[in-house]
Parts: sequence; structure tokens; C-alpha cells
Amino acid sequence: MSNITNEGLVLACSAVGAGLAMIAGIGPGVGQGYAAGQGAAAVGRNPGAKGNIMSTMLLGQAVAETTGLYGFAVAIILLYANPLIKKL
Repeated sequence: MSNITNEGLVLACSAVGAGLAMIAGIGPGVGQGYAAGQGAAAVGRNPGAKGNIMSTMLLGQAVAETTGLYGFAVAIILLYANPLIKKL
């Protein structure tokens, strides 16, 4: 049998979990790019509504970005303030 300690296993699984949590950044990036493209197309069709379109688009992008920020926060917690080590 190998010499894997409980602490080493928890740290390895935490690193994998942090990597998986960072995958959450893909969704907001794609969504924000799509929203910006659609906003630009809408302004091109109706330049008079630029203010309303831009404010709605920016609000939607801010809401979409929270998913990526939550994933980042989870990754940082797992890597640096690992609460699972205290359970050993």
C-alpha cells in the first residue's frame, strides 16, 4: 500500500475541487459575450434605445458574473482556508 496520509488525501481532493470550481468561470464568460453581442446588435437596430439597452445589458452581466465570483471564492477557500483539514 502507498503512504498516503489522510491530510494528503484531503489536500489533493481539495485541489481537484478547486479546479472544478474554477470551471464555473466558463459560463459567465460565454454568457457575457453573448449578451454584449446581442446588445450591440440591438443598438444597431434601434440607436435611440441605447441607454435602456446598455443599462439592461450591464445589469444582466453583473448578475451573470456572480456565478464566476462564487466559484472563485469556493476555490480560494478550498486552497487556502481549507475547512476540511480541521475535521481530521
